[in-house]
Amino acid sequence: FQQDKQYDVSYDTGDKAIQCGRRVDIFKFWLMWKAKGTVGFENQINKCLDLAMYLYTKIKKRDGYQMVFDAEPEHTNVCFWYIPPSFRDMPDCEERKEKLRKVAPKIKALMMECGTTMVGYQPQGDKTNFFRMVISNPAATKSDIDFLIDEIERLG
Repeated sequence: FQQDKQYDVSYDTGDKAIQCGRRVDIFKFWLMWKAKGTVGFENQINKCLDLAMYLYTKIKKRDGYQMVFDAEPEHTNVCFWYIPPSFRDMPDCEERKEKLRKVAPKIKALMMECGTTMVGYQPQGDKTNFFRMVISNPAATKSDIDFLIDEIERLG
């Protein structure tokens, strides 16, 4: 998966799984469903969807951010670029694309170093590296989203 790990990978089993993530443990899922119930799960999912829409809305309005896809998010993934001030006015050319390719990895490394937060990144097709925020934590809040946006800007 992502090769830019800023920690000792000897304890990281994520890359050893076929699905490039942590193995799904259905027993834990079943216990969680029993504890929360169907309505509780629905509320948790709806909260994550609302936070994804909140992030999307904030990014659309904020200078220095650009959505990778123009449509509203359909799930909890929000894909975006942070564009540093030094090349916001550059024309959309290969030089700008090459500079933009380095932004997300650098900011992610700084986030890991500072221990403040972490957002994954990836390229897709002809789209250079972009942040891919997946909102799945039921304890996340709008203030966490605000912090994330500010932190990316601070580190970028």
